[in-house]
Amino acid sequence: MQPQEKNVIVLLESDFYEKEIFYYQHRFAEANINLHFMTRLWGNNSIEFKGHDYHIPMSCNESFEDICADKLNNYSAVIVPSGMVADRLRYTEDINKIPPATKFLSLAFSNKNIIKGIICHGLWLCAPMTGLIKGRRLTVHNNLLGDAKAYGAVYVDQDLVIDDDLVTARTGDHCHLLASTIIKMIKAQCC
Repeated sequence: MQPQEKNVIVLLESDFYEKEIFYYQHRFAEANINLHFMTRLWGNNSIEFKGHDYHIPMSCNESFEDICADKLNNYSAVIVPSGMVADRLRYTEDINKIPPATKFLSLAFSNKNIIKGIICHGLWLCAPMTGLIKGRRLTVHNNLLGDAKAYGAVYVDQDLVIDDDLVTARTGDHCHLLASTIIKMIKAQCC
């Protein structure tokens, strides 16, 4: 019997933290886990984003808007990275509607088998639907402590916090902790 292929979604937008994203590319490949960078493509086949520190370009050609609940079952985890990715993804044309990226994240939260990884300012993607993390234990960047409390989360002063299917890390520089934990959790699911 052939082992089931493992896939992880990493959301992407401009001002991504290059060191974090590049670390994921290498670390998940070492673990034989496929990464799928997804964004809102706005009707385009591909969009090129620039990183925050070095303005390194990265193309993205997969859209989370194409993922329904059934398709999401093909993924083991969804990662909301640091940097300004979450802030840019929470844009919505109609202020009376939940942003598509937050709707997608809520779809992931509705499935306990999918690991949710949120690092640093990635927490901002939960702002339009604070119920996603209300009462959940997590860590965030020091600048987001007030946000976490306002969202009703239970802040834990650690670099990495695991709360069942939710894994959070304090800053983009803790991406190694987030990645290794998610990889261990994915491997534990398949055994």
